[in-house]
Amino acid sequence: MAETRNSPRVAFLTLGCPKNEVDTDSMRASVAASALSVVDDLDDADVLVINTCSFIREATEESVSTVLEAVSEWVPALGGRRVVVAGCMPSRYGDDLAASMPEVDAFVSVKDEGEIVSVIGRLTGTETRATAAVSATRSVEGFSAYLKISDGCHRACAYCTIPTIRGPYTSRALEDIAQEARELVALGAREIVLIGQDITAYGRDREDGTVLADVVKTVAATEGLSWLRLMYLQPDGVTDELLSVMASNPTVCRYLDMPLQHASAPVLRSMRRRGDGPEYLRLIERIRAVMPDAVLRTTLIAGFPGETRSDVSALKRFIAEARFDYVGVFAYSPEEGTEAAVMADQVPLRTRRARAQSLRDLADTLGFERAAARVGETLEVLVEGTDEDEGFIMGRWRGQAPEIDGLVVLDRGEPGQMVRATVVDALGYDLEAEVC
Repeated sequence: MAETRNSPRVAFLTLGCPKNEVDTDSMRASVAASALSVVDDLDDADVLVINTCSFIREATEESVSTVLEAVSEWVPALGGRRVVVAGCMPSRYGDDLAASMPEVDAFVSVKDEGEIVSVIGRLTGTETRATAAVSATRSVEGFSAYLKISDGCHRACAYCTIPTIRGPYTSRALEDIAQEARELVALGAREIVLIGQDITAYGRDREDGTVLADVVKTVAATEGLSWLRLMYLQPDGVTDELLSVMASNPTVCRYLDMPLQHASAPVLRSMRRRGDGPEYLRLIERIRAVMPDAVLRTTLIAGFPGETRSDVSALKRFIAEARFDYVGVFAYSPEEGTEAAVMADQVPLRTRRARAQSLRDLADTLGFERAAARVGETLEVLVEGTDEDEGFIMGRWRGQAPEIDGLVVLDRGEPGQMVRATVVDALGYDLEAEVC
């Protein structure tokens, strides 16, 4: 890290999804290579950069609460402190946000995050020349790292704010993705997780003919990489070519995260999405024909405008037949500026929440059964560390994505090791295993 005597110290706080974590990581690396310095402890910082989420109302409320707490408690605790609000919230609300939060020193939208060093330099009166060569534009905490291969979105789902926040779909150059993968592995990553709003659309804006399958083959070939995981795949982009690459490459986790959102055709049409339950079931059958051991995750929305009891019943039948390993269920949130927010037949909040909970209960029952069926299996597990509170050794197998799918409790192992372990018990989505 580059640091000059008495240089302003900058801390970062990230809210929201892994895409925000990647953006924060890039901003942090830029600051570390400048005349500024990065600190982890907020009490040691002169400047706090809060990378906000504003995808749905609850995320916006959390972001606002965090910012207000910072300006009311963190800033007064030490004279001269500054707060910078970055990311989705400034992108979504623009000048209105600045007018409503005059206590904040600067706002930086998603598209302007590359200017974070200059912004902080102006606030602190610091010359912001680079004081160190930037050998990597990221850092790695732990043994897993997200790699964003695209940004923005080309779709027009009726409920979604992402195109407003992040703009049109943009694919990164394949050579840049490959270089970042090498850097992440050199920094200690054993696993790379490819992310984007829709990674299956990779290449649609490029003229060189590259597609997601090319990205997978290229990144999987990174020397020293143990696992490559794919997340946020829209169902219409899961091609035979992609499945073939996933099935034939031992580095690629046979794990697909497909946000289907619903299974009722009328609801999906209202959402401005393609497909329906039968079509999705055929896709799942095709996936399992190529990869019988595939692990599947999806995301569903309950209570979309116009959703009926019949639609909910159809969705429940679909969940039961699809046999997902993991299902995330969210009650629909009407977002300002979206088509769905002004649709007729809005479902009452209490009903939305009740339907979401009913779907979660069903999905968990089925997911717990699938986890329990793994007792007796021997799995490859990445040892991640020791739980500070409980003291047990924890890791993940290929069928568990970071932070969302549970963990594997082990009897022994060193952080960073890949071990073979036999599952002896299951508790919900968590597995208990003994190292072979």
